[in-house]
Amino acid sequence: MAGFLDGRTAVITGSTSGLGLGYAHALAAEGCAIMLNGFGEADAIEATRAGLSSEFGVTVVYNGADMRHPDQITDMIDDADAQLGKVDILINNAGMQHRAPTEEFPTEVWDDMLAVNLSAPFHATRAVLPQMKARDWGRIINTASTNALVASPNVVGYTATKHGLLGMTKAVALETIETGVTCNAICPGTVRTNLSEHRIDTFAESMGVSKDEALDDYIAQKQPYHQPMGRFITVEEIAAAAVYLCSDAGAAMRGTAFTVDGGWTAR
Repeated sequence: MAGFLDGRTAVITGSTSGLGLGYAHALAAEGCAIMLNGFGEADAIEATRAGLSSEFGVTVVYNGADMRHPDQITDMIDDADAQLGKVDILINNAGMQHRAPTEEFPTEVWDDMLAVNLSAPFHATRAVLPQMKARDWGRIINTASTNALVASPNVVGYTATKHGLLGMTKAVALETIETGVTCNAICPGTVRTNLSEHRIDTFAESMGVSKDEALDDYIAQKQPYHQPMGRFITVEEIAAAAVYLCSDAGAAMRGTAFTVDGGWTAR
């Protein structure tokens, strides 16, 4: 069955699992060819790639670029051009998290977080913009966070980089305002992905219970501010926002912080 993204191509960083893979499923379901990127076991990544291609009947390729290295990022875009023919959609999704008070925050983690969460989206965006402008069509979507809008304690690196990413989103949106290229940020609330699993593990351990037993209390302790809905935001809810931004209906969305946060920032 044809989708509205037939003939389009997308590079999605950090897409071998979690939210990035959710984006890949949602776009592939609309006929978009996909370049996956991220870490993991080679056999598992190949199974994911082949499964996605088979399920949706689209071309799916993989590039293992490390987002800490600018040269690997530009090589990834060149590889996407070679394997997919072009890059219509770029989703800057790769990210990292670390929790510690500012005075205890490891400097090497800070440097890596700046590289992955902020510099990598810049390098990838810089690489794809010329071809998107030449075709007068493109979609750049940055996975930010509610922490791009409000701060949380003990996540100084994440909060700083996500604020910066939202600023970059607005700047690129204004630079492309008279073209068919859009740039927006999706700002999820608490989604259960690989980035949140370690926090749930730590919480469960502190309570002396299993992870499954701790989930309700984990959500409850984030209320009423972080998670007023009382549940996780789903990967599918976030991915649906990306599908909308890629559609013709989303063409007027420019430089937005598209919050899908269950009311977190409404307080």
